[in-house]
Amino acid sequence: MTAGSFTHLDTPLGRLLLTADQDGTLTSLHCARDVPAGLREDPEPFAAVREQLDAYFAGELREFRLPLRAPGTDFRRRVWAALDEVPYGTTVTYGELAARIGAPRAAVRAVGGALGANPLLIVRPCHRVIGADGSLTGYAGGLDRKILLLTLEGALRG
Repeated sequence: MTAGSFTHLDTPLGRLLLTADQDGTLTSLHCARDVPAGLREDPEPFAAVREQLDAYFAGELREFRLPLRAPGTDFRRRVWAALDEVPYGTTVTYGELAARIGAPRAAVRAVGGALGANPLLIVRPCHRVIGADGSLTGYAGGLDRKILLLTLEGALRG
């Protein structure tokens, strides 16, 4: 049995690397990075991901419905679960996200760390998190990609 698979996908954000576990569950979606060791190239497990990303970038999909598996601490999983609830076309601040998981306001940096560790860009919408002053702070995919995604969703006016 293989450890999993990977494929690349060309999108309006550039080339993305997708990985899946041996069951075909999506484990990461990143802007082109090095392929983790032990994975075999196989586009077949990613058909639904490809289809949903195409629909998302065409403005036809607002919510991804994909099986996801991403390892993380309990805190990170709580942040990611709250992030999954941020609706398409809206934004939330780091502080608001902390409050949603019952963390103190002082946990804003930890929330930022959890978002930075998010291995599922776009699908798990960390691009929807902004600074308390409305600034477009950090995004693992780069600020230009964050702007593109928020503009696509109508949260920013292009």
